[in-house]
Amino acid sequence: MVNSYFLAFVPIFVAVDALGMIPIYLGLTSGLSPKQRFHILKNSVLTALFVALAFLFVGKMIFVWLGVTISDFLVAGGAVLFIISIRDLLAVNKSARVPGERMGVVPLAVPLIVGPAVLATSLILLDSVGIGPTVFSIVTNVLLCGVILHFSDRLSALLGAVGSQTLSKISSLLLAAIGVMLMRRGFFEMFGG
Repeated sequence: MVNSYFLAFVPIFVAVDALGMIPIYLGLTSGLSPKQRFHILKNSVLTALFVALAFLFVGKMIFVWLGVTISDFLVAGGAVLFIISIRDLLAVNKSARVPGERMGVVPLAVPLIVGPAVLATSLILLDSVGIGPTVFSIVTNVLLCGVILHFSDRLSALLGAVGSQTLSKISSLLLAAIGVMLMRRGFFEMFGG
């Protein structure tokens, strides 16, 4: 049972990439007061939780309606994860966006905290480890991301720019490996071994 929770936690942790978001978050919220930053972060976490959990339940129904199988989604989701990770691996830095009135929702909550990687991974986990571990993993990782971003000033000073970028690249590499594994599983299921 504990193994299922761990197996669900790790892919979502890698997909969220909270440590890799530290430079983006600091760039987006620079010049804002601590109160404004806290308000934006709170909105981001709540929105990300809502989107991820809603997609977890509605996504499956949409698949049934469209006739998409889990094998199809394994291949498509793995390809998306692989492409996202390669883009992040090859990018010099992740582009920051100009702060706006709804910055807590877009881009922080979606697509930075809960993007295609998290949505694809969560649906696949739902099928492989079940609802309990998947919901636990989503909630835990989104809240953990909120805590990490809340203390991002201290973490950034501790890790430095190079340390933050290195951790982000390692996370992207792990995400690429997970993407390849998902595609392999999907093709294996499609072609029956």
